[in-house]
Amino acid sequence: MKVDMFDFHLPENLIAQVPLENREESRLMVLDKQTGSINHEVFKNITSYLKPGDCLVLNDTKVLPARLFGTKDDTGAKIEVLLLKQENGDSWETLVKPAKRIKEGSKIIFGDGKLTAVCTGVLDHGGRILDFQYDGIFYEILEDLGQMPLPPYIKEQLDDQDRYQTVYARERGSAAAPTAGLHFTEHLLEEIKEMGVHIAFITLHVGLGTFRPVSVDDIDAHEMHSEFYQMTEGTSRLLNEVKAQGGRIITVGTTSTRTLETIASKNDGVFKEDSGWTSIFIFPGYEFKGIDGMITNFHLPKSTLIMLVSALAGREHVLNAYETAVREEYRFFSFGDAMLIK
Repeated sequence: MKVDMFDFHLPENLIAQVPLENREESRLMVLDKQTGSINHEVFKNITSYLKPGDCLVLNDTKVLPARLFGTKDDTGAKIEVLLLKQENGDSWETLVKPAKRIKEGSKIIFGDGKLTAVCTGVLDHGGRILDFQYDGIFYEILEDLGQMPLPPYIKEQLDDQDRYQTVYARERGSAAAPTAGLHFTEHLLEEIKEMGVHIAFITLHVGLGTFRPVSVDDIDAHEMHSEFYQMTEGTSRLLNEVKAQGGRIITVGTTSTRTLETIASKNDGVFKEDSGWTSIFIFPGYEFKGIDGMITNFHLPKSTLIMLVSALAGREHVLNAYETAVREEYRFFSFGDAMLIK
């Protein structure tokens, strides 16, 4: 299967640069995965497509304000650092710009010395291992000095950093938001619960690999990035009960989908308490073992995310839906509109 099979024309003006003022006023395309039929809705009307006994699965990861701006201690050169992954204690895998200035032993100063970092390793892909020193609580200092690492296709500055967090974000660790969840408000979630729909939480910390383009022609040759996930015993028990009683499991976002499918694939369709790293790559031909439907945003052409959506709803149905979205001027990507696949 070729990557070009998942291409479509996307005018640049449809890439949403800022979030809507009201989260739940985004547009919602409802796609029937069996027939390919399409309805056009407003997101807050998602309640019309949920039934008592269904379960929505949300990713409660929280985006770190992981972009830091500092200066090199000996020369005063400006250095930008992006935190990728906590390695051990105060040691982090990072991306540094300009990387050539930072070698082993280089020291970087942030916020007039509130935070300092020493480079202790140079990685094959150009990343740097930095050891941080500070007084106080690291995450509080990060909240003070750091900026949200917005996706590369968003050129605007974000006035309110909370708009790149879901209202239920609580587990720090992501380099990017699980953006399908950005459409929910606390009021809408309460309304959904009052309908008798269950709400379950998993955690998957989104890595920057989610934005990495597929650089091979043949899908089978693509090497998927790895991300940390976690499911509690309480969530696994709830999901198994919902399935046993005939309710639908509807994931919010590709991250929740990848987590549930990782766990269900290991356990013959049963959910169990679990944590670890997943590099599951879902594309057409994959047989879903855990989920029945999904809420997701509109994704990049030729991305692993549109391949995942195509695995659930069929490539032709999805490409037709995307052509419709372009024609109807839906907003695309992180701050864009949503799709429900049912």
